[in-house]
Amino acid sequence: MRRSFFPTAARGDTRPTPRHTGLVKASYSALLLLVSAFTAFGATLPPLDLGGVREEHVMIPMRDGVHLSAYVYFPAGEGKWPVIFEQRYADLTGAYSRKGAATIAKNGFVVAAVNYRGAYESEGRWVGYRALAWGERKDGYDICEWLAAQPWSTGKIGTYGGSQAGFAQNFLAVTQPPHLVCQYMTDTGLSLFQEGYRIGGVTRPNRFEELGKVARDPAESAALLREWDAHPDYDDYWQQEDCSLHFAQMNVPCFTLGSWYDFMCQGSVASFVGRQHHGGDQSRGHQQLLIGPWLHGGAKANKINEMVFPENAQLPPEHLARWFAHYLKGEDNGVDKEATVRYYVMGAAGEPGAPGNVWREAKDWPPAAESVSYYLREEGGLNTAAPALAQSSDHYVSDPAHPMSMPGRSFLGAKDARAFEQQSEVKTWTTEPLREPVEWTGEVTAELYVSSTAPDTDFIARVSDVYPDGRSMLLMDYPLRARYREGFDKEALLHPGEVAKLTWHVGQTSLIFNKGHRIRVTIASTGAPLYEPNNQTGGPQTVDWMKDAVSATNTIWHDQAHPSRIIAPVLKTAK
Repeated sequence: MRRSFFPTAARGDTRPTPRHTGLVKASYSALLLLVSAFTAFGATLPPLDLGGVREEHVMIPMRDGVHLSAYVYFPAGEGKWPVIFEQRYADLTGAYSRKGAATIAKNGFVVAAVNYRGAYESEGRWVGYRALAWGERKDGYDICEWLAAQPWSTGKIGTYGGSQAGFAQNFLAVTQPPHLVCQYMTDTGLSLFQEGYRIGGVTRPNRFEELGKVARDPAESAALLREWDAHPDYDDYWQQEDCSLHFAQMNVPCFTLGSWYDFMCQGSVASFVGRQHHGGDQSRGHQQLLIGPWLHGGAKANKINEMVFPENAQLPPEHLARWFAHYLKGEDNGVDKEATVRYYVMGAAGEPGAPGNVWREAKDWPPAAESVSYYLREEGGLNTAAPALAQSSDHYVSDPAHPMSMPGRSFLGAKDARAFEQQSEVKTWTTEPLREPVEWTGEVTAELYVSSTAPDTDFIARVSDVYPDGRSMLLMDYPLRARYREGFDKEALLHPGEVAKLTWHVGQTSLIFNKGHRIRVTIASTGAPLYEPNNQTGGPQTVDWMKDAVSATNTIWHDQAHPSRIIAPVLKTAK
């Protein structure tokens, strides 16, 4: 079985030049006239050795007359080549991005990196992802068809990229451009409501204010945030940016690369499942999924934060080119016959002989597993036996003005979580040392019985693997805003003091907890700046809402009547 995969190149590029005004045919010499000095906001792009690959800048016309900035990379020589492109709002001019695109081009493809409208040198109003989809403007569709019509193109088009470029690919697939043949996504998403401005209903205005840095006009970014504020719930507005509603329109083979230490792993899995089972004729049964022990958007290597896995966890940069060579060039290289699902079963790092740290194959996701409940118990215990006490609970203070510290803007997986767990308003529940290895493979959910003195508050659930030396290595975490416990399309405020049941997704994983390790569940209501605090008033979710913030006491119940638990997919063979 081949296991060589390309850790998607792309992370920064952009600049202007004279623009191309025709949507279709232009002579090759005319195209060259479109190319001039490379600039990024007026600065000359520094020279870079791209190994014989030619780098050109063009402005691609959209149906409404707007032109989008694109950097195009050509293999050596002249001729017609298949074209691969990605769409991003991030800078396209960084050396990492340019070299990554050139590396792909050397395999005999034209590679194009295109900025969203309104970002960097792309014209038009900055509207985030809105112009990519199936509305009045179809920027991805127009890019695809323009590239297919160029004299240097064979007319066969593929797309690649991760995160924002993964979202863009899902949007594009729904619009069904005639020349789109296949896709290759990394760490992708489907819903901007669930995996963008909000996560589990938790609003992230501070993070998204930073998008003003990519917009040509920062005022347009601020206006977009106000627009989002006007739609706090999952309504028709957000449905216009939810690709999960349109799997039937997706109709091309796609390879999806996901990462266990990624809050968007749910998007990667859901995208694969939706296309594989509910897509069009060329989508159903033509998908592949691979998930490994990596971070969101990061290098797919064996050293991830504080974890060092065996070398078999890293992926050589060959698979992406093989995927496109098969679908865009017709090469019979066997890539389409590889296993539908391949996933890395993580094991204890640094423990020789520990079970796990191997690749497995499956026909679908998730593999068959038994749902096992790990109940929160008195005195911080975590047990598969249900609570026996008539009344048992733990409480803590949730103060948005003084939140618990959860540094950074990215998920802190594969790191020791004790610094967070030891903070005053954080609660943990931990099993006894395991008498035998236990494997979790699939989706983990939380089911908590809670009460609060506030009408609204957040709950963050985390799961970690506690090593014999005390390290609590974080596997997953996910928040839920209590007002959305009955669904994200409506709000149901808490009644202070009354117990409410909350159920939500915590993460996807495949891990064998080794003998002697312990499993830990951590619950808190604040963790900033990663999760921006709830003001807990139950009022509107707006950028300036923290001005009225109030403190609250939150209670986690774990007794006979309120059996709070984490539900894990335990493989029967490993149990």
